[in-house]
Amino acid sequence: MKTLKTFLYGIWGGACIAIGGAAFLSVDSKPLGALFFAVGLFTICTFGFNLFTGKICYVFENDGKYALNTVVIWLANLLGAWLVGEALRATRIVTIAEKAVSMCQTKLGDSLWSVFILGVFCNILIFIGVDGYKNNPHELGKYLSLIFGVTVFIVCGFEHCVANMFYISMAGMWSGEALIFILVNTLGNAVGGVLIPLLRSMYK
Repeated sequence: MKTLKTFLYGIWGGACIAIGGAAFLSVDSKPLGALFFAVGLFTICTFGFNLFTGKICYVFENDGKYALNTVVIWLANLLGAWLVGEALRATRIVTIAEKAVSMCQTKLGDSLWSVFILGVFCNILIFIGVDGYKNNPHELGKYLSLIFGVTVFIVCGFEHCVANMFYISMAGMWSGEALIFILVNTLGNAVGGVLIPLLRSMYK
């Protein structure tokens, strides 16, 4: 039952990020879109849904079962992001798919080394957002951590694997090349997510 709950909460996590991605695609202003995108992580943290990029940050602070669960969550996030992408492609706001196509062409045309590095920096910021929400003693500080963590990584053009799962789905551009892109992006996110926790554990 716990695995099923992990998976279902992971689907919701992927769906929340996808809704944030749809908001980003719906506006012309990148900073404004980045701010609206934050609704995804805000909802996940508020309701306790599962997001790979957040959970992977704590992989070295937990046991092997936790590590395996991050794989389950990744797959569930993929399903959730894909479902939202496919659902929106069947609606009148399919027009945002044009922007998704343009974005994905740029992303898939990038080098894998670049994708990896941008993934590392993305999850440094995701950790700042998630850990700030988790540990900041001030209510305002909790939400500012989320907002700044998300908006800064988007404005900078850093790569978030779950967001990209949605963009690729919305663009209808899944392929072997796209899968490799997502896997490299995921690796970069995983590395970036554990950098601060590992440093922190060394100097406790």
